[in-house]
Amino acid sequence: MTGMSPDTPATGAKPVRPRPQVMRLTEAAASRVRELASRADSEIIGLRVGIKNGGCAGMEYTVEYAHDVRPTDEVVEDKGVKILVDPKAVLFLLGTEMDFKVDKMAAQFVFNNPNQTGACGCGESVQLTPAKADG
Repeated sequence: MTGMSPDTPATGAKPVRPRPQVMRLTEAAASRVRELASRADSEIIGLRVGIKNGGCAGMEYTVEYAHDVRPTDEVVEDKGVKILVDPKAVLFLLGTEMDFKVDKMAAQFVFNNPNQTGACGCGESVQLTPAKADG
């Protein structure tokens, strides 16, 4: 097997596709994660992002401090920060951009999600459909 790299498939095997990155962050979101990590009461490695049932549209995003990496977490490293995605949320968040917005009334993480099909009037909850598996 000379000349084969570890990524070269064996004869007859399907080529291995690289896994898509579940989420990406804007510079504003990455900066806010760094700021939160520096101000946290205990050491954190990043933020854990997920979704839960709730709100009038059906689902809500969750964001909390991550103190460790769970075996089932999807680890996203972008712009020098770490985001851990709950495995139940991966298909709902695939392709999402996490941003941080500040305006007169609020400062919050905002999710620009291609899987979002609707939202409630107050913006607290969303309707999501899982991403389609291609190929």
